[in-house]
Amino acid sequence: MIVTRTPFRVTLGGGGTDLPSYYSKHGGFIFAIGLDKYMYVVVNRPTVGKKIRLHYSQSEVVDHVNDLRHELAREALRAHGIEDSFEVASIADLPAGTGLGSSSCYLVGLLNALHHDRRDYVPLQSLAEEACNIELNILQQPIGKQDQYMATYGGLTVLDIAPDGKVAVRQLRPSSSDVSELVAHTHIYYTGAQRDAREVLHDQNAAMKSSASVDHARVSDSLHRIKDLGHRILEAIEASNFDRFGELLHEHWTSKKQLSNKISFGAVDQVYEEVRERFGVLGGKIIGAGGGGFLMLYCARQHTALERFMLEQGMPRMHYSVEPEGTKVVSQMGHGWLAATLNAPVASQVPV
Repeated sequence: MIVTRTPFRVTLGGGGTDLPSYYSKHGGFIFAIGLDKYMYVVVNRPTVGKKIRLHYSQSEVVDHVNDLRHELAREALRAHGIEDSFEVASIADLPAGTGLGSSSCYLVGLLNALHHDRRDYVPLQSLAEEACNIELNILQQPIGKQDQYMATYGGLTVLDIAPDGKVAVRQLRPSSSDVSELVAHTHIYYTGAQRDAREVLHDQNAAMKSSASVDHARVSDSLHRIKDLGHRILEAIEASNFDRFGELLHEHWTSKKQLSNKISFGAVDQVYEEVRERFGVLGGKIIGAGGGGFLMLYCARQHTALERFMLEQGMPRMHYSVEPEGTKVVSQMGHGWLAATLNAPVASQVPV
């Protein structure tokens, strides 16, 4: 049995420029951090039986890999030549559909486990591209490349994406005091809303793919500004100017809402304006594609008062730190353990 642990991520700048509809014309830029919140994936080769058993928010027991409904698991197993006689289970620290890249965490964690199962140890870049190929090319999902790379690398990471799709990865090595200050001032709150990122990204993709679209110029200009802001956010954080980062977050959020009317919703907009007025919040944004999930707010001083107010709005704070590493194998044991350690009721908690 092999267990992998893969970090969720938060995008700090450049979100949306990692989609092929944008980077194929203009190149993309992403600056993001890995969180110490994880997706765990367990794989096992049973000693008896020929079934494939898959445990996530549902359970599947099928005779052949082609019969799996879970697209990511099906294509990952196919890519590694597994047709039957295999078990996969997963469980996560955070719910799916909240903008933290859970689907790609699942896929990268599973692919990592499958490579270790075969004793085929691949470079991180290859692992990230393998996940990108499954999601973007095989499954034709309207998403970008940041989630797969951040799940693979973790840390404070910069992705420069060339028009041909090649990704150059650079990881920052800030001091522990800078990390502590950034995390202390950058609050993350759970809104309680969940959404499918593909729905939110549909408008952006459609507008960028067709220059004849009435929304093309608006969306294209917004993404240009978001990419520029991403570079400026990176400069601010590298200079340890965290208040400037907070101010740039507000500019980023204003530009991002121009991409689609599904990015934000009334309750969040109202809370956002109030916390800027009352608690000195310099900036913030919905994490991920938008439409729900987690709200990030940069607050330089009134931390306790802000946290209390947000809890009164039904939005509890998620305490976190930066995870410096990406996906990794955390346990490897002999065959036959999975059925004894992960039964169906536990696996049903998995939010994939």
